[in-house]
Amino acid sequence: MRELRFIGPGLADWHDVADPVLAGPAAAMVRPIAVGTCDLDALIIRGEVSLPGGFPLGHEFVAEVVSVGESVLTVNAGDLVSVPFQINCGECVRCRRGMSGRCSAVPPGSSYGLGTLGGAHWGGALSDLVVVPYADAMCIPLPHTADASALAGLSDNLPDGWRTVAPHVGPGGAFAADRRVLILGKGSIGLYAAAVARALGAEVLYVDPDERNCMIAAGFGAAVRHEVPHRKYPSHPVVVHTTATVEGLRVALRATASSGVCTDVGIFFEKNVPLPLFDMYAKGITFITGRTDARSAMPQVLSLVNETALPLSAIITQTASWDDAPEAWREQQGRLVLVRPAGAGV
Repeated sequence: MRELRFIGPGLADWHDVADPVLAGPAAAMVRPIAVGTCDLDALIIRGEVSLPGGFPLGHEFVAEVVSVGESVLTVNAGDLVSVPFQINCGECVRCRRGMSGRCSAVPPGSSYGLGTLGGAHWGGALSDLVVVPYADAMCIPLPHTADASALAGLSDNLPDGWRTVAPHVGPGGAFAADRRVLILGKGSIGLYAAAVARALGAEVLYVDPDERNCMIAAGFGAAVRHEVPHRKYPSHPVVVHTTATVEGLRVALRATASSGVCTDVGIFFEKNVPLPLFDMYAKGITFITGRTDARSAMPQVLSLVNETALPLSAIITQTASWDDAPEAWREQQGRLVLVRPAGAGV
């Protein structure tokens, strides 16, 4: 079979590899039909994250089930499923506590398509076939009428955006009565956060130097400022920071209201990032960082998608065919989704 591999900055290409085999009775074999690019993928291909080449790419995907192990109960061959980017067993203490991104049955960080950040042996979604080692725990069934391209982000970036706002401004959230959200945006996670926040009735101020992103956010009904976050913005009870810059993080923390919550979804590869801890202490704010527990959030996210007709397709800026994946991946601008026909075989 073929798998798309990251070779080095600006380079990705198809490689022929042996077909995978089911990893055991709890596993499923799936055929990806829609694979989206994560914000981290863009950094990797541009060389802004230093990773050794040679690993398979792709970790946000919708797939068809090809075969299942004898103990799998929740999915069958022919089903359409969303697969979380993180590998999780669903049975350990951490998984049962909702910490699906920190499953104790697999090495820390285990995920598809992220090389040494996730363990390259899990493979990548941009492959003819992918093994899901814990099918009942990981696969989320979708109706065959689902928009696979729009739902590719359900594996990662969509729940990542969801978790920054929905638990706080949604029903039962601490700020359900004061639903004001500031998003310092970059990439697709901030746009997903804006879409979710608006769907929940929140007032959103979206700040981003990317004009296209501002236009997308404005289409959701957000107030926008087309600029690099640099000023003192009005205090908001819920702040989302996605720029992965130290200055952006400082701006976000300054704009977080007393007793508010600031969620940072970026990855700071610097070992020491200064934080205004005294100001954070004085205001009593909650600061959240770390990878999202994608699988744990996916059912709630999917419910919101179904209930509100969340405009996910608006965030997709490029689509390309499977065969054109190497060139499209190298030249991606914004959110890219690679697609191939369903039910066409490998």
